[in-house]
Amino acid sequence: MYDLLVRGGTVLDGTGAPGRRADVAVTAGRISAVDPMDGVQAATEIDAVGRYVMPGFIDTHVHGDAAVFDADVQLAALRQGVTTFVLGQDGLSYAPASAETLRYVSRYFAPVNGTHPALGDGPVSVAELLAGYDRKTPLNTVYLLPHGTIRHGVMGTARRAPEPGELAAMRAQVERGLSEGAAGLSTGLEYVPGAYADATEIAALCAPVGAAGLPYVTHMRGYESAAVTAMAEVLEIARAGRVAPHVSHYHGPKDDLLPLVDNAHAEGIDLTFDNYPYLRGSSTLTLVTLPGWLPVADLDATLEELADPSVRERLERDWFAHRAEVWPRITLSHVPAAEFRWAEGMSLPDAAEQAGRAPGEFCCDLLVATRLEAGCVFGQPPTNSEESVRALLRHPAQMSGSDAIYQGGHPHPRGWGAFARLLGRHVRDLGDWTWEQAATHLAGRAADRFRLTGRGRVEAGYAADLVVVDPATVTDRATYEQPRVPAEGVEHVVVNGVPVLAGGVLATPGEPPGRVLRPA
Repeated sequence: MYDLLVRGGTVLDGTGAPGRRADVAVTAGRISAVDPMDGVQAATEIDAVGRYVMPGFIDTHVHGDAAVFDADVQLAALRQGVTTFVLGQDGLSYAPASAETLRYVSRYFAPVNGTHPALGDGPVSVAELLAGYDRKTPLNTVYLLPHGTIRHGVMGTARRAPEPGELAAMRAQVERGLSEGAAGLSTGLEYVPGAYADATEIAALCAPVGAAGLPYVTHMRGYESAAVTAMAEVLEIARAGRVAPHVSHYHGPKDDLLPLVDNAHAEGIDLTFDNYPYLRGSSTLTLVTLPGWLPVADLDATLEELADPSVRERLERDWFAHRAEVWPRITLSHVPAAEFRWAEGMSLPDAAEQAGRAPGEFCCDLLVATRLEAGCVFGQPPTNSEESVRALLRHPAQMSGSDAIYQGGHPHPRGWGAFARLLGRHVRDLGDWTWEQAATHLAGRAADRFRLTGRGRVEAGYAADLVVVDPATVTDRATYEQPRVPAEGVEHVVVNGVPVLAGGVLATPGEPPGRVLRPA
Protein backbone atom coordinates (compact mmCIF):
# COMPACT_ATOMS: atom_id res chain seq x y z
CA MET A 1 0.00 0.00 0.00
CA TYR A 2 1.70 3.16 -1.21
CA ASP A 3 0.95 6.73 -0.15
CA LEU A 4 0.46 7.86 -3.74
CA LEU A 5 0.22 6.22 -7.14
CA VAL A 6 0.37 8.08 -10.45
CA ARG A 7 -1.23 5.59 -12.83
CA GLY A 8 -0.98 4.94 -16.51
CA GLY A 9 1.16 7.81 -17.76
CA THR A 10 4.18 7.94 -20.03
CA VAL A 11 7.19 8.68 -17.84
CA LEU A 12 9.79 11.15 -19.11
CA ASP A 13 12.41 10.70 -16.44
CA GLY A 14 14.58 13.81 -16.88
CA THR A 15 17.63 12.02 -18.27
CA GLY A 16 16.60 12.28 -21.91
CA ALA A 17 15.82 8.56 -22.09
CA PRO A 18 12.83 7.55 -24.26
CA GLY A 19 9.46 7.82 -22.57
CA ARG A 20 7.96 4.63 -21.24
CA ARG A 21 4.57 3.62 -19.94
CA ALA A 22 4.83 3.17 -16.18
CA ASP A 23 3.11 3.83 -12.90
CA VAL A 24 4.92 5.92 -10.29
CA ALA A 25 4.57 4.85 -6.67
CA VAL A 26 5.41 7.18 -3.80
CA THR A 27 6.06 6.47 -0.13
CA ALA A 28 7.08 8.99 2.54
CA GLY A 29 7.75 11.72 -0.02
CA ARG A 30 10.02 9.63 -2.24
CA ILE A 31 9.54 7.62 -5.36
CA SER A 32 9.36 3.94 -4.45
CA ALA A 33 9.03 2.42 -7.91
CA VAL A 34 8.61 3.35 -11.57
CA ASP A 35 7.12 0.30 -13.27
CA PRO A 36 3.81 -1.06 -14.53
CA MET A 37 2.03 -1.98 -11.29
CA ASP A 38 -1.39 -3.39 -12.12
CA GLY A 39 -3.35 -4.37 -9.04
CA VAL A 40 -1.33 -2.18 -6.67
CA GLN A 41 -3.22 0.23 -4.44
CA ALA A 42 -2.40 3.56 -2.81
CA ALA A 43 -4.05 5.95 -0.40
CA THR A 44 -4.22 8.55 -3.16
CA GLU A 45 -4.23 7.90 -6.89
CA ILE A 46 -3.80 10.22 -9.87
CA ASP A 47 -5.00 9.11 -13.30
CA ALA A 48 -2.27 9.98 -15.83
CA VAL A 49 -3.54 7.97 -18.81
CA GLY A 50 -2.79 9.88 -21.99
CA ARG A 51 -0.47 12.23 -20.09
CA TYR A 52 3.25 12.64 -19.58
CA VAL A 53 4.66 12.26 -16.08
CA MET A 54 7.71 14.48 -15.71
CA PRO A 55 9.98 15.62 -12.88
CA GLY A 56 8.90 18.88 -11.27
CA PHE A 57 10.29 21.82 -13.21
CA ILE A 58 12.98 24.05 -11.72
CA ASP A 59 12.72 27.75 -12.45
CA THR A 60 16.40 28.66 -12.46
CA HIS A 61 15.82 32.43 -12.49
CA VAL A 62 12.76 33.84 -10.74
CA HIS A 63 12.13 36.86 -8.52
CA GLY A 64 9.90 35.05 -6.06
CA ASP A 65 11.86 35.91 -2.92
CA ALA A 66 8.76 37.53 -1.39
CA ALA A 67 6.09 36.54 -3.91
CA VAL A 68 6.51 32.80 -3.21
CA PHE A 69 4.18 33.28 -0.22
CA ASP A 70 1.39 34.61 -2.48
CA ALA A 71 -1.24 31.97 -3.35
CA ASP A 72 -1.79 33.50 -6.80
CA VAL A 73 1.91 33.20 -7.56
CA GLN A 74 1.96 29.63 -6.29
CA LEU A 75 -0.94 28.80 -8.60
CA ALA A 76 0.77 30.54 -11.53
CA ALA A 77 3.89 28.40 -11.04
CA LEU A 78 2.17 25.09 -10.36
CA ARG A 79 -0.17 25.44 -13.34
CA GLN A 80 3.02 25.39 -15.45
CA GLY A 81 4.55 22.43 -13.60
CA VAL A 82 7.13 24.49 -11.69
CA THR A 83 7.87 22.95 -8.30
CA THR A 84 11.12 24.74 -7.37
CA PHE A 85 12.15 28.41 -7.36
CA VAL A 86 15.83 29.43 -7.46
CA LEU A 87 15.91 32.71 -5.51
CA GLY A 88 18.56 35.31 -4.69
CA GLN A 89 18.94 36.40 -8.30
CA ASP A 90 20.75 39.40 -9.82
CA GLY A 91 22.89 39.92 -6.73
CA LEU A 92 20.06 41.39 -4.65
CA SER A 93 17.94 39.70 -2.00
CA TYR A 94 17.25 39.78 1.71
CA ALA A 95 20.17 37.95 3.33
CA PRO A 96 22.74 38.13 4.71
CA ALA A 97 21.81 41.66 5.71
CA SER A 98 22.09 44.12 8.55
CA ALA A 99 19.01 46.18 9.35
CA GLU A 100 20.39 49.03 7.19
CA THR A 101 21.16 46.76 4.24
CA LEU A 102 17.78 45.06 4.47
CA ARG A 103 16.07 48.46 4.29
CA TYR A 104 18.20 49.47 1.31
CA VAL A 105 17.75 46.28 -0.69
CA SER A 106 14.04 46.07 0.08
CA ARG A 107 13.55 49.61 -1.20
CA TYR A 108 15.92 49.57 -4.18
CA PHE A 109 14.71 46.22 -5.52
CA ALA A 110 11.05 46.63 -4.52
CA PRO A 111 9.88 46.83 -8.17
CA VAL A 112 11.46 43.41 -8.74
CA ASN A 113 11.27 41.41 -5.52
CA GLY A 114 8.52 43.21 -3.65
CA THR A 115 8.40 43.28 0.16
CA HIS A 116 9.03 40.17 2.20
CA PRO A 117 6.02 39.63 4.49
CA ALA A 118 7.85 38.28 7.53
CA LEU A 119 11.36 39.70 7.94
CA GLY A 120 10.59 42.83 9.91
CA ASP A 121 13.42 45.30 10.40
CA GLY A 122 16.31 42.81 10.32
CA PRO A 123 19.08 41.88 10.61
CA VAL A 124 18.64 38.53 8.86
CA SER A 125 21.06 35.69 8.21
CA VAL A 126 20.88 33.21 5.36
CA ALA A 127 19.89 30.50 7.83
CA GLU A 128 17.03 32.64 9.15
CA LEU A 129 15.79 33.52 5.68
CA LEU A 130 15.82 29.90 4.55
CA ALA A 131 14.03 28.75 7.69
CA GLY A 132 11.24 31.13 6.75
CA TYR A 133 10.71 29.31 3.44
CA ASP A 134 10.91 25.74 4.70
CA ARG A 135 7.46 24.08 4.86
CA LYS A 136 5.81 27.49 4.46
CA THR A 137 4.79 27.19 0.79
CA PRO A 138 3.88 24.40 -1.67
CA LEU A 139 7.04 25.19 -3.66
CA ASN A 140 10.61 24.15 -2.99
CA THR A 141 13.16 26.95 -2.80
CA VAL A 142 16.87 27.22 -3.56
CA TYR A 143 18.88 30.29 -2.56
CA LEU A 144 21.84 32.04 -4.18
CA LEU A 145 24.02 34.38 -2.15
CA PRO A 146 23.41 37.91 -3.51
CA HIS A 147 26.70 39.71 -4.10
CA GLY A 148 25.18 43.20 -4.14
CA THR A 149 23.54 42.64 -0.76
CA ILE A 150 26.80 41.34 0.71
CA ARG A 151 28.75 44.26 -0.77
CA HIS A 152 26.32 46.81 0.64
CA GLY A 153 26.63 45.27 4.09
CA VAL A 154 30.39 45.77 4.05
CA MET A 155 30.90 48.83 1.81
CA GLY A 156 27.55 50.56 1.55
CA THR A 157 27.19 52.20 -1.85
CA ALA A 158 30.89 52.99 -2.24
CA ARG A 159 31.90 53.21 -5.90
CA ARG A 160 35.40 51.77 -5.60
CA ALA A 161 37.33 48.55 -5.16
CA PRO A 162 37.28 47.03 -1.67
CA GLU A 163 40.15 47.36 0.75
CA PRO A 164 41.75 44.01 1.73
CA GLY A 165 39.83 43.93 5.01
CA GLU A 166 36.56 44.64 3.23
CA LEU A 167 37.17 41.89 0.71
CA ALA A 168 37.96 39.48 3.54
CA ALA A 169 34.73 40.47 5.29
CA MET A 170 32.72 39.83 2.13
CA ARG A 171 34.39 36.49 1.59
CA ALA A 172 33.58 35.51 5.18
CA GLN A 173 29.92 36.27 4.47
CA VAL A 174 30.06 34.06 1.38
CA GLU A 175 31.63 31.21 3.30
CA ARG A 176 29.07 31.49 6.09
CA GLY A 177 26.19 31.64 3.61
CA LEU A 178 27.41 28.50 1.89
CA SER A 179 27.63 26.72 5.21
CA GLU A 180 24.03 27.74 5.93
CA GLY A 181 22.69 26.22 2.73
CA ALA A 182 23.17 28.62 -0.19
CA ALA A 183 23.62 27.00 -3.61
CA GLY A 184 25.92 29.51 -5.29
CA LEU A 185 26.66 33.22 -5.67
CA SER A 186 24.77 35.65 -7.90
CA THR A 187 25.72 39.05 -9.29
CA GLY A 188 23.70 41.76 -10.98
CA LEU A 189 26.30 43.81 -12.81
CA GLU A 190 23.81 46.32 -14.22
CA TYR A 191 22.35 46.99 -10.76
CA VAL A 192 24.00 48.89 -7.92
CA PRO A 193 26.00 48.36 -5.84
CA GLY A 194 27.10 45.21 -7.68
CA ALA A 195 27.85 47.27 -10.79
CA TYR A 196 30.73 48.88 -8.88
CA ALA A 197 32.60 45.58 -8.49
CA ASP A 198 35.33 44.47 -10.86
CA ALA A 199 36.31 40.98 -11.97
CA THR A 200 39.06 40.71 -9.34
CA GLU A 201 36.61 41.29 -6.49
CA ILE A 202 34.02 38.88 -7.84
CA ALA A 203 36.57 36.15 -8.57
CA ALA A 204 37.87 36.34 -5.00
CA LEU A 205 34.33 35.85 -3.69
CA CYS A 206 33.74 33.02 -6.16
CA ALA A 207 36.72 31.02 -4.92
CA PRO A 208 34.85 29.33 -2.02
CA VAL A 209 31.85 28.83 -4.30
CA GLY A 210 33.94 27.03 -6.89
CA ALA A 211 35.66 24.98 -4.19
CA ALA A 212 32.22 23.80 -3.06
CA GLY A 213 31.35 22.71 -6.60
CA LEU A 214 28.63 25.36 -6.90
CA PRO A 215 27.97 27.88 -9.69
CA TYR A 216 28.54 31.58 -10.14
CA VAL A 217 25.24 32.92 -11.52
CA THR A 218 25.38 36.29 -13.23
CA HIS A 219 23.24 38.98 -14.74
CA MET A 220 26.11 40.11 -16.95
CA ARG A 221 27.28 43.68 -17.41
CA GLY A 222 25.40 43.80 -20.69
CA TYR A 223 23.54 41.80 -23.33
CA GLU A 224 22.76 42.14 -27.05
CA SER A 225 25.58 44.26 -28.54
CA ALA A 226 27.44 44.27 -25.21
CA ALA A 227 27.37 40.48 -24.78
CA VAL A 228 30.85 39.81 -26.19
CA THR A 229 32.53 42.17 -23.73
CA ALA A 230 30.31 41.05 -20.87
CA MET A 231 31.02 37.37 -21.50
CA ALA A 232 34.75 38.06 -21.54
CA GLU A 233 34.40 39.32 -17.96
CA VAL A 234 32.36 36.25 -16.99
CA LEU A 235 35.08 33.95 -18.27
CA GLU A 236 37.80 36.00 -16.58
CA ILE A 237 35.97 35.51 -13.28
CA ALA A 238 35.50 31.80 -13.98
CA ARG A 239 39.21 31.28 -14.62
CA ALA A 240 40.45 33.29 -11.65
CA GLY A 241 37.82 32.01 -9.23
CA ARG A 242 37.95 28.42 -10.54
CA VAL A 243 34.17 28.43 -10.64
CA ALA A 244 31.56 27.19 -13.12
CA PRO A 245 29.60 30.17 -14.50
CA HIS A 246 25.91 30.33 -15.31
CA VAL A 247 24.56 33.31 -17.30
CA SER A 248 21.08 34.55 -16.44
CA HIS A 249 18.44 35.38 -19.09
CA TYR A 250 20.93 35.04 -21.94
CA HIS A 251 19.55 36.89 -24.96
CA GLY A 252 20.71 38.53 -28.14
CA PRO A 253 21.77 37.59 -31.67
CA LYS A 254 22.45 33.87 -31.91
CA ASP A 255 25.42 34.26 -34.24
CA ASP A 256 27.21 36.20 -31.51
CA LEU A 257 25.94 34.38 -28.42
CA LEU A 258 26.24 30.72 -29.33
CA PRO A 259 29.97 30.85 -30.26
CA LEU A 260 30.69 32.49 -26.90
CA VAL A 261 29.26 29.43 -25.13
CA ASP A 262 30.97 26.95 -27.43
CA ASN A 263 34.33 28.71 -27.09
CA ALA A 264 34.05 28.59 -23.30
CA HIS A 265 33.37 24.86 -23.47
CA ALA A 266 36.33 24.36 -25.81
CA GLU A 267 38.49 26.02 -23.15
CA GLY A 268 37.17 23.61 -20.52
CA ILE A 269 34.89 26.10 -18.74
CA ASP A 270 31.62 24.52 -17.64
CA LEU A 271 29.35 27.36 -18.74
CA THR A 272 25.57 27.08 -18.68
CA PHE A 273 22.79 29.63 -19.17
CA ASP A 274 19.06 30.12 -18.88
CA ASN A 275 16.66 31.96 -21.17
CA TYR A 276 12.94 32.54 -21.60
CA PRO A 277 10.73 32.44 -24.73
CA TYR A 278 9.85 36.13 -25.10
CA LEU A 279 11.28 39.17 -26.88
CA ARG A 280 10.47 41.60 -24.08
CA GLY A 281 12.13 41.93 -20.71
CA SER A 282 11.18 43.57 -17.42
CA SER A 283 13.03 45.55 -14.79
CA THR A 284 12.98 48.72 -12.75
CA LEU A 285 12.08 51.90 -14.60
CA THR A 286 15.20 53.44 -13.09
CA LEU A 287 17.52 50.93 -14.74
CA VAL A 288 15.89 51.27 -18.14
CA THR A 289 15.61 55.07 -18.29
CA LEU A 290 18.20 56.88 -16.15
CA PRO A 291 21.86 57.60 -16.99
CA GLY A 292 24.79 56.44 -14.91
CA TRP A 293 25.87 59.97 -14.02
CA LEU A 294 22.96 60.26 -11.62
CA PRO A 295 23.72 58.98 -8.09
CA VAL A 296 21.43 55.97 -8.62
CA ALA A 297 22.91 54.02 -5.70
CA ASP A 298 21.83 56.79 -3.30
CA LEU A 299 18.07 56.65 -3.59
CA ASP A 300 17.27 59.84 -1.72
CA ALA A 301 19.98 61.79 -3.56
CA THR A 302 18.55 60.58 -6.87
CA LEU A 303 15.07 61.74 -5.85
CA GLU A 304 16.49 65.17 -4.96
CA GLU A 305 18.22 65.36 -8.35
CA LEU A 306 15.06 64.43 -10.22
CA ALA A 307 13.17 67.19 -8.40
CA ASP A 308 15.77 69.79 -9.40
CA PRO A 309 14.72 71.78 -12.53
CA SER A 310 18.33 72.21 -13.63
CA VAL A 311 18.94 68.46 -13.48
CA ARG A 312 15.78 67.82 -15.45
CA GLU A 313 16.93 70.30 -18.06
CA ARG A 314 20.25 68.49 -18.35
CA LEU A 315 18.50 65.12 -18.57
CA GLU A 316 16.29 66.33 -21.38
CA ARG A 317 19.17 67.91 -23.29
CA ASP A 318 21.94 65.36 -22.78
CA TRP A 319 20.05 62.09 -22.27
CA PHE A 320 16.35 61.90 -23.05
CA ALA A 321 16.69 63.77 -26.35
CA HIS A 322 18.94 60.99 -27.64
CA ARG A 323 16.72 58.10 -26.55
CA ALA A 324 13.59 58.67 -28.59
CA GLU A 325 13.69 55.11 -29.93
CA VAL A 326 13.57 53.69 -26.40
CA TRP A 327 10.33 55.30 -25.22
CA PRO A 328 7.91 53.33 -27.43
CA ARG A 329 9.46 50.07 -26.22
CA ILE A 330 8.52 50.77 -22.58
CA THR A 331 5.23 49.67 -21.00
CA LEU A 332 4.54 50.67 -17.41
CA SER A 333 3.99 47.53 -15.34
CA HIS A 334 4.16 48.73 -11.74
CA VAL A 335 3.25 52.27 -10.66
CA PRO A 336 2.81 52.30 -6.86
CA ALA A 337 1.56 55.88 -6.64
CA ALA A 338 -2.16 56.59 -6.42
CA GLU A 339 -2.08 59.61 -8.72
CA PHE A 340 -0.45 57.64 -11.53
CA ARG A 341 -1.91 54.16 -11.08
CA TRP A 342 -3.99 54.74 -14.20
CA ALA A 343 -0.82 54.51 -16.28
CA GLU A 344 -0.18 50.80 -15.54
CA GLY A 345 -0.40 48.82 -18.75
CA MET A 346 0.13 51.87 -20.99
CA SER A 347 3.16 52.58 -23.13
CA LEU A 348 5.23 55.37 -21.65
CA PRO A 349 4.64 57.74 -24.62
CA ASP A 350 0.87 57.18 -24.47
CA ALA A 351 0.77 57.79 -20.74
CA ALA A 352 2.93 60.90 -21.12
CA GLU A 353 0.62 62.23 -23.81
CA GLN A 354 -2.41 61.65 -21.60
CA ALA A 355 -0.65 63.54 -18.81
CA GLY A 356 0.28 66.38 -21.18
CA ARG A 357 4.01 65.86 -20.61
CA ALA A 358 7.02 64.95 -22.72
CA PRO A 359 8.11 61.30 -22.19
CA GLY A 360 11.24 62.23 -20.25
CA GLU A 361 9.39 64.67 -18.02
CA PHE A 362 6.65 62.16 -17.34
CA CYS A 363 9.20 59.46 -16.56
CA CYS A 364 10.79 61.74 -13.96
CA ASP A 365 7.36 62.56 -12.52
CA LEU A 366 6.63 58.84 -12.13
CA LEU A 367 9.95 58.08 -10.51
CA VAL A 368 9.55 60.88 -7.98
CA ALA A 369 5.94 59.96 -7.19
CA THR A 370 6.81 56.27 -6.70
CA ARG A 371 10.08 56.99 -4.87
CA LEU A 372 11.91 55.10 -7.64
CA GLU A 373 9.78 51.97 -7.15
CA ALA A 374 8.21 51.95 -10.62
CA GLY A 375 8.66 48.92 -12.87
CA CYS A 376 8.33 48.37 -16.59
CA VAL A 377 8.19 45.84 -19.40
CA PHE A 378 10.41 46.72 -22.33
CA GLY A 379 10.96 45.47 -25.84
CA GLN A 380 14.45 44.14 -26.44
CA PRO A 381 16.51 45.61 -29.30
CA PRO A 382 15.91 44.28 -32.82
CA THR A 383 19.20 42.38 -32.63
CA ASN A 384 17.22 39.75 -30.72
CA SER A 385 14.74 37.60 -32.61
CA GLU A 386 12.49 34.57 -32.34
CA GLU A 387 15.11 32.67 -34.34
CA SER A 388 17.77 33.52 -31.75
CA VAL A 389 15.53 32.50 -28.84
CA ARG A 390 14.88 29.14 -30.49
CA ALA A 391 18.56 28.55 -31.28
CA LEU A 392 19.51 29.22 -27.65
CA LEU A 393 16.79 26.85 -26.44
CA ARG A 394 18.26 24.04 -28.49
CA HIS A 395 21.78 24.41 -27.08
CA PRO A 396 22.74 21.58 -24.69
CA ALA A 397 23.95 24.09 -22.07
CA GLN A 398 20.49 25.68 -21.83
CA MET A 399 18.11 25.44 -18.91
CA SER A 400 14.99 27.49 -18.32
CA GLY A 401 14.20 30.45 -16.11
CA SER A 402 11.11 32.63 -16.29
CA ASP A 403 12.79 35.75 -14.83
CA ALA A 404 9.32 36.33 -13.42
CA ILE A 405 8.58 39.62 -11.69
CA TYR A 406 5.21 39.54 -9.96
CA GLN A 407 4.90 43.18 -8.90
CA GLY A 408 2.34 45.59 -10.24
CA GLY A 409 -1.00 45.46 -11.95
CA HIS A 410 0.41 44.77 -15.40
CA PRO A 411 3.56 42.61 -15.10
CA HIS A 412 5.33 40.64 -17.80
CA PRO A 413 3.34 37.47 -18.62
CA ARG A 414 6.40 35.23 -18.28
CA GLY A 415 5.62 34.50 -14.61
CA TRP A 416 2.31 32.96 -15.66
CA GLY A 417 3.34 31.42 -18.95
CA ALA A 418 7.04 30.84 -19.66
CA PHE A 419 7.20 27.11 -18.92
CA ALA A 420 3.83 26.35 -20.46
CA ARG A 421 4.85 28.32 -23.55
CA LEU A 422 8.00 26.23 -23.82
CA LEU A 423 5.94 23.04 -23.70
CA GLY A 424 3.04 24.08 -25.90
CA ARG A 425 4.75 26.24 -28.50
CA HIS A 426 8.38 25.17 -28.53
CA VAL A 427 7.95 21.44 -27.94
CA ARG A 428 4.56 20.49 -29.38
CA ASP A 429 4.17 23.10 -32.12
CA LEU A 430 7.72 23.93 -33.24
CA GLY A 431 9.69 20.84 -32.20
CA ASP A 432 12.60 22.75 -30.71
CA TRP A 433 12.84 19.97 -28.12
CA THR A 434 11.46 16.48 -27.97
CA TRP A 435 9.31 15.85 -24.93
CA GLU A 436 12.16 13.79 -23.47
CA GLN A 437 14.55 16.70 -23.99
CA ALA A 438 12.06 19.06 -22.36
CA ALA A 439 12.24 17.08 -19.12
CA THR A 440 16.01 17.51 -19.16
CA HIS A 441 16.02 21.22 -19.99
CA LEU A 442 13.27 22.04 -17.49
CA ALA A 443 14.36 19.83 -14.58
CA GLY A 444 17.24 17.38 -14.83
CA ARG A 445 19.96 19.76 -15.92
CA ALA A 446 19.11 22.41 -13.32
CA ALA A 447 19.13 19.82 -10.53
CA ASP A 448 22.63 18.84 -11.58
CA ARG A 449 23.86 22.43 -11.89
CA PHE A 450 22.79 23.39 -8.34
CA ARG A 451 23.75 20.01 -6.85
CA LEU A 452 20.19 19.17 -5.86
CA THR A 453 20.97 15.51 -5.32
CA GLY A 454 17.90 13.30 -5.51
CA ARG A 455 15.90 15.85 -7.53
CA GLY A 456 15.10 16.42 -11.18
CA ARG A 457 14.40 12.78 -12.10
CA VAL A 458 11.49 10.38 -12.04
CA GLU A 459 13.47 7.52 -10.57
CA ALA A 460 13.22 5.26 -7.55
CA GLY A 461 14.80 6.87 -4.51
CA TYR A 462 14.35 10.42 -5.78
CA ALA A 463 12.14 13.03 -4.13
CA ALA A 464 8.62 12.84 -5.50
CA ASP A 465 8.33 16.18 -7.31
CA LEU A 466 6.04 15.16 -10.18
CA VAL A 467 4.10 16.91 -12.92
CA VAL A 468 1.32 15.40 -15.01
CA VAL A 469 1.22 17.17 -18.40
CA ASP A 470 -1.42 16.89 -21.11
CA PRO A 471 0.70 17.19 -24.27
CA ALA A 472 -2.31 18.05 -26.42
CA THR A 473 -3.58 20.98 -24.37
CA VAL A 474 -0.67 22.46 -22.41
CA THR A 475 -0.33 26.12 -23.34
CA ASP A 476 0.22 29.59 -21.94
CA ARG A 477 -2.76 31.95 -21.67
CA ALA A 478 -1.01 35.00 -20.25
CA THR A 479 -0.44 37.83 -22.73
CA TYR A 480 1.06 41.31 -22.55
CA GLU A 481 -2.49 42.66 -22.49
CA GLN A 482 -3.72 40.16 -19.86
CA PRO A 483 -0.60 38.95 -18.07
CA ARG A 484 -2.04 37.30 -14.96
CA VAL A 485 -3.89 34.41 -16.62
CA PRO A 486 -2.78 30.93 -15.45
CA ALA A 487 -1.60 28.35 -17.97
CA GLU A 488 -3.55 25.27 -19.01
CA GLY A 489 -2.67 21.62 -19.52
CA VAL A 490 -1.05 20.87 -16.15
CA GLU A 491 -3.74 19.76 -13.69
CA HIS A 492 -1.81 17.59 -11.23
CA VAL A 493 1.43 18.47 -9.43
CA VAL A 494 3.08 16.66 -6.53
CA VAL A 495 5.77 18.20 -4.31
CA ASN A 496 7.72 15.94 -1.96
CA GLY A 497 5.03 13.30 -2.33
CA VAL A 498 2.13 15.62 -1.51
CA PRO A 499 -0.46 16.66 -4.14
CA VAL A 500 -0.38 20.48 -4.29
CA LEU A 501 -2.37 20.94 -7.51
CA ALA A 502 -5.41 18.76 -8.15
CA GLY A 503 -7.67 19.35 -11.11
CA GLY A 504 -5.87 22.62 -11.73
CA VAL A 505 -6.77 23.92 -8.25
CA LEU A 506 -4.39 24.56 -5.36
CA ALA A 507 -4.62 21.76 -2.83
CA THR A 508 -4.45 22.60 0.86
CA PRO A 509 -2.45 19.99 2.75
CA GLY A 510 -2.17 20.35 6.50
CA GLU A 511 1.44 21.52 6.26
CA PRO A 512 2.84 22.98 3.03
CA PRO A 513 5.33 20.44 1.63
CA GLY A 514 7.81 22.83 0.00
CA ARG A 515 11.33 22.45 1.33
CA VAL A 516 14.45 24.54 1.24
CA LEU A 517 16.80 22.56 -1.01
CA ARG A 518 20.44 22.67 -0.03
CA PRO A 519 23.28 21.38 -2.21
CA ALA A 520 24.34 17.85 -1.41
